[in-house]
Amino acid sequence: MGNSRFISVQQLQVGNYVRLPVAWKDHPFLFSSFRIKQQAQIELIKKLGIDAVYVDIDKCDVQPLEQPTESTAAEADNPEIAQLQQQMEHNKTERIEVLRKMRRDLDKAEESFDRSLARMRNLINKLRSRPLNAVQEAQELIADITEELLASSSLVLHLMSDQKKDDGIYYHSLNVAVLAMLVAKELEWSRQDIESIGLGALFHDVGKLKLPSQILRKQEALTQPEQNLLNQHPILGKEFIKLVSEFPEPAMEVILNHHEYLDGTGTPKGLKADEISRQAQLAAAINQYDVLCHPTMANTPARTPYAALGYLYKYSKGKLNQEYVGKMIKLLGIYPPGSVVELSSGQFGLVMSVNLSKLLLPRILVYDPMVPKDQAPIIDLETEGLQITRCIQPNALPEKIYKYLNPRERISYYFGNETS
Repeated sequence: MGNSRFISVQQLQVGNYVRLPVAWKDHPFLFSSFRIKQQAQIELIKKLGIDAVYVDIDKCDVQPLEQPTESTAAEADNPEIAQLQQQMEHNKTERIEVLRKMRRDLDKAEESFDRSLARMRNLINKLRSRPLNAVQEAQELIADITEELLASSSLVLHLMSDQKKDDGIYYHSLNVAVLAMLVAKELEWSRQDIESIGLGALFHDVGKLKLPSQILRKQEALTQPEQNLLNQHPILGKEFIKLVSEFPEPAMEVILNHHEYLDGTGTPKGLKADEISRQAQLAAAINQYDVLCHPTMANTPARTPYAALGYLYKYSKGKLNQEYVGKMIKLLGIYPPGSVVELSSGQFGLVMSVNLSKLLLPRILVYDPMVPKDQAPIIDLETEGLQITRCIQPNALPEKIYKYLNPRERISYYFGNETS
């Protein structure tokens, strides 16, 4: 803690921000660091059998007392204090069970994501030698994801673990496909249309497989001829897929037109609004969001999900379909999974998931130095009565908090159905 003092528990006042020098499992409070809201909490701290606590002076509403005050016997034996302690211990036990359920839901989504990613990697590897098989497997993957998506009544969008460094194309393509299908569902598109946007998004960047690797991995800005070649990847992607006669036309348009803009400034053909299908317009918006979070060029700084959505909202008018951008922002919430935030309690956290029916109240993994990282509390803002005060750049975190929260370099999403 920044400006902290180790003081006697007899100096505590309501409004002090404390850190308990006790293992998390050995006290009834949900957090080891918190602002004292009532006198009864001070009495509970005294009952822990400790003489002193840390107080963060900068986060205190009032300063600690200058001189210690002795507790009276009546305060120490107050039955209301014992009742409060019992209630808090019960609440903490319930919260631990809720935390376990959240982790189970997250693990389940992670397993689904890993399976989809493995299938994606497999079918892309088959694309050169057996394109028909690759497309059939892609259609099966998209059909399975669509089935799962449409069967979910209480959708939760989860943040996935970090990628392997060389798997960028798989993560990007699957992320664009999953987000596009989620938005399409929110737009109440038909199953067929959801599947066509998903299939097109899965293959939207395959044309890059035909480009020289030095262009894709170049650290500095591309020369104009290199940029012109990169701009052709949608056409190269169509060349890959056109060998499969049964490939749906709406999905092909996603591959060909996901870099086209409504005002005609896109590539490769400079099409205008009425020349671009709605599937391609949706793919363009989702693709732009993912590229803002994960730029392909090393000299372009990555934006946080929060900043990327803000940028799209502000600068995409006239270029991207505003209904689709708005729906994507609504779907991801103000603080999308992957955002690093500060809470009204003064704590830092990482947004892990958002329930699509409670967008303002995401689940957040909270930094607590007294709790082991693998048991870090994932809290529900609604339950805790907390708010997000600001979103921050991960690299602005102190190193120990950064390592604890482990902000993802690659923001990947997958959905799950909230279990009871």
